Amino acid sequence: MSWKACINGFSAYLRLERSLSPNTVAAYCGDVARLHQFASQGKRTMAPEQLSTDYLKQFIHWAASLGMHARSQARLVSGLRAFYKYLLLEDLVKTDPTRLLETPKTGRKLPSVLSVDEVERIIDSIDLSKPEGERNKAMLELLYSSGLRVTELVDLKLSSLLTDIGLVKVRGKGNKERLVPVGGAAKRQLDIYLSAVRSHVDVRSGHEDYVFLNRRGTKLSRVMVFYIIKEQLRACGIRKKVSPHTFRHSFATHLVEGGADLRAVQEMLGHESITTTEIYTHLDRDFLRENILQFHPRA
Repeated sequence: MSWKACINGFSAYLRLERSLSPNTVAAYCGDVARLHQFASQGKRTMAPEQLSTDYLKQFIHWAASLGMHARSQARLVSGLRAFYKYLLLEDLVKTDPTRLLETPKTGRKLPSVLSVDEVERIIDSIDLSKPEGERNKAMLELLYSSGLRVTELVDLKLSSLLTDIGLVKVRGKGNKERLVPVGGAAKRQLDIYLSAVRSHVDVRSGHEDYVFLNRRGTKLSRVMVFYIIKEQLRACGIRKKVSPHTFRHSFATHLVEGGADLRAVQEMLGHESITTTEIYTHLDRDFLRENILQFHPRA
């Protein structure tokens, strides 16, 4: 089987059987394409079934020498494991050379978060005299109120809104659905946007069920959400690096600081493992330490 056929089959496997997001599928297939490039450097191209564990280690070292960071190397190993799992399932290889590969240590990077005051400054800086202002405020309120990922926000459907009981149904990573609560401020702003703005948009065919639309009546893009946040940072004078995911981190951190149960936060964020959610307890410790140093008379 050729490399091209293997990669095409792998892509279909990730999408249909593993239900991975388009971004993850693209990243994994891109990594396998790099492996193909590496395996084609000699006089003849080596096939996937000819690659040994030592050869794959050489490939990972080669990727590292090109400037690939440890976190990207870890994803590279994960992608290779998934690729060879697919080849084994299809009986295209007899052994798995990734079984003894070690994942590079990436450490745990604490995410950047906004204070409650900074969140309020960003949201209050939105110009509500413009129609898109009501939409943008509803989006940022929802990002902070419910901890949505940016893809979950732009993919949100009208049919998934259960705001009469204070919930929205979200389709997250791995195509998994979860119910997340919507705070009072977010619910009020969402109602304003839907009734006063979205109801007057000429919606394009195929986009009728999406909540957040651009002025052309089509689903808002991820890139546009990044751009909107960047514009609001400029408007309110906050100079730190902020992305849509920063609102998600801030949502979780403020919940933990307020005493929320970690399991509940895990459910709301849609984390598979509690260890992923535990990073916010580390942020909470930093918060406590800063307060002790600031206010304790003998600190």
